[in-house]
Amino acid sequence: MSAPGPGQALFAFVRHWSRRTAAVADQGRLVLVCEAAHSLAGRGAETTVNAIAVEIGLDQSGASRLVKAAIEVGCLSREPSRSDGRRREVSLTAAGRSMLDQAHRWQEQVFDQLTDGWSEKRRSEFQRAMSELIDRSHRLNAP
Repeated sequence: MSAPGPGQALFAFVRHWSRRTAAVADQGRLVLVCEAAHSLAGRGAETTVNAIAVEIGLDQSGASRLVKAAIEVGCLSREPSRSDGRRREVSLTAAGRSMLDQAHRWQEQVFDQLTDGWSEKRRSEFQRAMSELIDRSHRLNAP
């Protein structure tokens, strides 16, 4: 049997990391929905529940429940859309930004642990490659 190809390695990587949050599932879901809203806003996209659903790969009702939970704990707020007052968008609150800042610090610590012993060049090349894959995925999946 031949070694897995790069596509298989990529999807094994995704499956592995998508399961790592089992011990902190509620916090992981909160980070997921806030990260989605943050990412969409950073790209200048609408931050509606439907857009968040697409961003995280859930159906609208699942995304709606996550958004509602994030609003209830004060990490997201809901307001009229910038482009269409009949629609509602969500945005990070100060508490949501603080929670994401903490999550990002933890993510950097995990990356540092996993790449312990790597050169800075290898770390930056890996980061750049991951970022390019994500950017390309956004472009390929843009409506």
